[in-house]
Amino acid sequence: MTRFIPLTLALAAAVVAAGPIYSQPSDHPSYSQSEVKQMIRDAHTAQQYHDLAGYFRERQQYFEQQAQSEKIEWDRRSQITAASYQKYPRPADSSKNRYEYFTYEAQQMASQADHFESLSAKSQ
Repeated sequence: MTRFIPLTLALAAAVVAAGPIYSQPSDHPSYSQSEVKQMIRDAHTAQQYHDLAGYFRERQQYFEQQAQSEKIEWDRRSQITAASYQKYPRPADSSKNRYEYFTYEAQQMASQADHFESLSAKSQ
């Protein structure tokens, strides 16, 4: 059983790495974490707040898509009733955890987007 854990982790890493490959091209450029922090520090105009809100909405949509695909995988894995799949942690459990993570991240991005949208509206 312990030999399957590295295999499972490698498979999960491959799925996460392959996710951005299949995502839709966006209108907004991709920013690094330090660039986003700098943008947040420097934002003072309505346009800057609007750009930040757009970035966070885009990230929200990305996490919602990831959560949706992980929900499908969670449902698929939950239907497997083989004895080896019933031991903890089951493959369905890892899919459930990833689904919850992506859902949480989508909520965080929505909160950030709402914040910057309200700042944009106030500064106009």
